[in-house]
Amino acid sequence: MRTQHSPSTTVMQTLSHYIDGGWVEEPGAERLPVLNPATGESVAEMPLATADTVDRAAQAAHRAFKAWRSVPPIERARYMFRLRELLVQHTEDLARLITIEHGKVLADARGSVQRAIENVEVAAGIPTLMMGYGLENGAGRGIDEEAVRRPVGVFACVAPFNFPLMVPFWFMPYAVATGNTFIVKPSEQVPLSQQLVFDLIDQIGLPPGVLNLVNGDRHTVDALLDHPLIQGISFVGSTPVARHIYARAAANGKRVQASGSAKNVVVVMPDAVLEKTIPNVINSAFGSSGQRCLAGSIIIPVGVAHEPVREALLASMKQIQVGDGLDPDVIMGPVISAPARDRILAAVADGAAEGGHLLTGGGAAQVSERPGGFFVEPTLFDNVRSGMRLATQELFGPVLSMMPAQTLDEAIAIIDGSPYGNAASIFTEHGGAAREFGARVDVGNIGVNIGVAAPMAYFPFGGARESFFGTEHGQGRDAINFFTDRRIVIRRWFGGVSDARGHW
Repeated sequence: MRTQHSPSTTVMQTLSHYIDGGWVEEPGAERLPVLNPATGESVAEMPLATADTVDRAAQAAHRAFKAWRSVPPIERARYMFRLRELLVQHTEDLARLITIEHGKVLADARGSVQRAIENVEVAAGIPTLMMGYGLENGAGRGIDEEAVRRPVGVFACVAPFNFPLMVPFWFMPYAVATGNTFIVKPSEQVPLSQQLVFDLIDQIGLPPGVLNLVNGDRHTVDALLDHPLIQGISFVGSTPVARHIYARAAANGKRVQASGSAKNVVVVMPDAVLEKTIPNVINSAFGSSGQRCLAGSIIIPVGVAHEPVREALLASMKQIQVGDGLDPDVIMGPVISAPARDRILAAVADGAAEGGHLLTGGGAAQVSERPGGFFVEPTLFDNVRSGMRLATQELFGPVLSMMPAQTLDEAIAIIDGSPYGNAASIFTEHGGAAREFGARVDVGNIGVNIGVAAPMAYFPFGGARESFFGTEHGQGRDAINFFTDRRIVIRRWFGGVSDARGHW
């Protein structure tokens, strides 16, 4: 493993909320430093929104809703077209901010911006996506029936740190395009890119209050969950927090979609094409330093695949360059924070103590010109067993655990033995094995010869068991369902029948 460095500087800035069509300064507000995880240095200060600030945003969104809901869908779609063009123009600026606040390499950051843009593109089709359905004489002779989609009101999202720009776009464009108003609460660890997003939103001419931004911590989140004007909450994060979000929001009568933790498994069958499989596994496990909700965390080589997979992984991991994500030669950046680094290293130590065979990595990576950065070595364990911390807990870091199995049945049992059900992939050239895998594993996102089974914007982002709480997922048709009510209209006309001469 080699380490690299790259210059990483940004202007220190003070962040703001965006409420009712303008930037809101709070001079006396408590503030948190925003750290660049590659350097450990503070690059910004973020204000913590109080319950009063949340109320101001919710009131603004509520006032805007009455008029916004009546704007024709085709006109709402045009705002999406304008936003899409600005996001495309500023892709590089946004990607650089993501790398500075999160640490992921620029290529990953650009990819996440592209995924955000794709969600805006899908939401721009809202005149079609929002169509209802009807049936002539559906309720009897001369009585027609139809279902009409209508917006609901004010919604909010509580976003995670790992995709600071992309994840809010799983929700925001769909909510606004369907005629709702919206509040974004980014993670307090990564608020920079959303500041630029709202600079761009400020340019597209939306009516004041349609889109709002509040910065803050868990107290801000609870204020959103408790506010009576907010009709629904979208969340992505860990399972303990997702459970809290789901319970508290539902108790307050809100709609909820809450994505939680993951322990994603990659199964490699003996007939897998290793020269294609291994790069996919490396990207899945170590891309974004393992801080993806779809990251491969466990690899199950089946039967005779064990040794060749292990050796191929070790050879590939030697080529992973760790350093500042702004350096184009770097493959893996830092993890998000010092506490995250320490938690990952503690899990590695526990894995070794429990009998896992540490093959490579396992420590803090040393990047000479970034001594304050939060770097972890790409780590590979072999012979991990069910019940070990490495097999059961989401580590959210660059740690891959091998759990050899003798059969596909055994591999599927390992997957379904986890409480989580976010994603699983199989690498094989055998159609029967792939079909069996897809039919039986109880997860929301399934990959066949795909390392990161990330749905496109026009498909929902799945999740099952303790990886998701709710009924409708983010993106695609699920998003349209979540942000609309379906009202039933039954209609008939008395005397509305022509006589024999064609008179009414």
